[in-house]
Amino acid sequence: MSAIDLHTHSTASDGTFSPAELVKAAKEVGLTAIALTDHDTMEGLPEALETGVKCGVEVVPGCELSVESKVGVLHVVGLWVDPYSERLKRVFDEVRARRIERNEAVVGKLQKLGFDISMEEVQGQAAGTLGRPHMARVMLQKGYVKSFDEAFDEYLGKKGKAYYPKNNISAEEAFDLLRSTDATPILAHPFLLSSDEEELDREVGRLKEMGLQGIEVYYSSHTIEMTGIAKGLARKHDLLASGGSDFHGYVKPAIKLGKGAGNLFVHHSVLDGIKAFRQSRGLKI
Repeated sequence: MSAIDLHTHSTASDGTFSPAELVKAAKEVGLTAIALTDHDTMEGLPEALETGVKCGVEVVPGCELSVESKVGVLHVVGLWVDPYSERLKRVFDEVRARRIERNEAVVGKLQKLGFDISMEEVQGQAAGTLGRPHMARVMLQKGYVKSFDEAFDEYLGKKGKAYYPKNNISAEEAFDLLRSTDATPILAHPFLLSSDEEELDREVGRLKEMGLQGIEVYYSSHTIEMTGIAKGLARKHDLLASGGSDFHGYVKPAIKLGKGAGNLFVHHSVLDGIKAFRQSRGLKI
């Protein structure tokens, strides 16, 4: 059966596979299509698209945005973004500037906690967009932590000692931005937004009014029950069903490309459904 993965990351943001390596890996594990959805950048898309043509793997150009909402930070995946959109590039430049400020603040907190870590060392770990996973790599290499999970749980995650919030764009701005490039906006890993079913239902309804068009029904950490709830939300709010692993490479070793934690399977019919939706609106696929 044809499997796909519509949520992956490369070295253009915080993954460990180059865009070309990612597409080749997708071919090796039998995926027929993937979406490259790096955080706040489209820099890896040309390489991924070119490699996809050579390898016979369909590559959907995408990105992932961190967005502020009433109930906290949510992530929106944009599928079929224009890799050369000047407006999107300008916004990503602004987002990266905010990210630099945040990275410096986090490294400063780590230094105050007694860790011998510099921004130069962290930058040396990044081929693309620099972020907390690159700090975790330095901490791991220097023996300050024993795993990436420990780095995030104890220091870099939302409840960590060195956490510093990022100044994200608003949901309204995100949907307007994605519409400007004819992308299809998908709510990523919805249960990270809220584990309360009623609250999640309300937020999904509110986001639909702003321009949300799909939801990740299939995701690495979803249980059978969570998948069922997400399917119900998609039906209730007339949203497209999407799905992906959120693959990053060895920074998230438990998450395998196309398979997530082992039980993920996103059928090619999911991609067909999104394509049909786009074609009905005269959008490119």
